[in-house]
Amino acid sequence: MSVNRSLITPTANPLLEQALREKLQRRSETTGSLGELEPLAIRLGLIQNTLKPRFRSPQIVLFASDHGLAVDGIGIPGRASTAKLVARLLGSQLPVSVFARIQGLELSVVDCGVAEPVVPHARLLARKIAHGTRSSRATMAMSLDQAHAAIRAGMEIADSLPGNVIACAGIGVGAHESAALVLSRLADANLRDLLTSGPSMPPEDLNHLVTVLQGAQTRHKDAQDPVEVLASFGGFEMAMMVGVMLVAGSKRHLVIADGMTACAALMVASRIAPAVTDYCVYCRSHNHHGLDRALSLFQATALLELGMESTDGTGATLAWPLVRSAAALLTEVAEGEDPGPSQPMPMNLATGAPAA
Repeated sequence: MSVNRSLITPTANPLLEQALREKLQRRSETTGSLGELEPLAIRLGLIQNTLKPRFRSPQIVLFASDHGLAVDGIGIPGRASTAKLVARLLGSQLPVSVFARIQGLELSVVDCGVAEPVVPHARLLARKIAHGTRSSRATMAMSLDQAHAAIRAGMEIADSLPGNVIACAGIGVGAHESAALVLSRLADANLRDLLTSGPSMPPEDLNHLVTVLQGAQTRHKDAQDPVEVLASFGGFEMAMMVGVMLVAGSKRHLVIADGMTACAALMVASRIAPAVTDYCVYCRSHNHHGLDRALSLFQATALLELGMESTDGTGATLAWPLVRSAAALLTEVAEGEDPGPSQPMPMNLATGAPAA
């Protein structure tokens, strides 16, 4: 499937937005204000181009890959390998797997480029491009052919999954650092800001990270095209999420982006088709300060701030009931009158009133 910027249309629709606001205002007279749920409800209505947004077969997909930068000693010492993390996800040994099940989200894990063999599983999608990327300090993390192959694989995944909402997150050793490199280059953001985990981060750890990643930045100082930047710094999981997001936007499906890697993928996708960000809401599963900076690049905040330190994707599972509740404001809360149409009535241009 080929997706270009002409297939992803902005969600802006002043007539529909006015009708959504009026519908919520009528209901607030009896239900009261529901704060941030109301603008979220409007966003969902605009995404689906309807006064009655509904979701079906919600999916959460975790994209797993290893990164060549790991050879330079980045990442948290003692952290489980990506292959072991995938096994725990598929074995329901992590909260994200359990939360997905109890919230009615269909969980899949994609092996985009895990360095070690991964045991087959019914919920594992084997789409391995290679056994991890190369170190971007030494060469391009992936070839342009590999980057395009991974994007196409993501498009195929999005095209094959049922439903009209997909939550995306990336996992893997070195994923956060690779995402920081992509975001820094495409958004001209300060690299150190994206790497700082918080005030308690030891200065020597931050300095080591900055030194390693600045070496990669210098090697690929001329990379500016979004796919070239992705190939220079990114991971296979990031590239597949780019493909997923582009297809989801072309179908007017909701994308729930959780974590730094998902933000980096969205940044690449937005450089290919700017309107794709109209179809996204944002989540977080940890308190890393770099993610604050990443979200600010989209003028966004996470739906929930729970102070978690968990696997990316966990926040999306916990935010999903909020998304469903926001849609229910428009579809389930009765107004004491006929349920009404799914689209706003056309306006009479002469009077500004609804046409007869």
